[in-house]
Amino acid sequence: MNIEEFRKYCLTKKGVSESFPFDEKTLVFKVMGKMFALSGLEYHPARANLKCDPERAIELRETYDGLITPGYHMNKKLWNTVELERSVPDDLLYELIDHSYDLVVQSLTKKLKAELAEL
Repeated sequence: MNIEEFRKYCLTKKGVSESFPFDEKTLVFKVMGKMFALSGLEYHPARANLKCDPERAIELRETYDGLITPGYHMNKKLWNTVELERSVPDDLLYELIDHSYDLVVQSLTKKLKAELAEL
């Protein structure tokens, strides 16, 4: 998966926006204003930070040693950095994006969940 495929897939999710809140090199995806994915555009091969269940995060890091690592500049317990253009299967990448999105949606307030449902 290249960075453009990653970007397009993130934008297919309901209630998602993209922005550069930190600098012109870090693309951030938010659902209802809450971050679920980000990618530093200067990295080659491309990689992204995705939120993850803590137990699953450890399992993924062990299975994909060097390709899925603790989240760069993020809470290492809750975020993974994932190599997009290497040996991680695309179907797993889509699943990890969905998982990150779902975790953030679950944590939204009732009001934001209701607004998201209306979209």
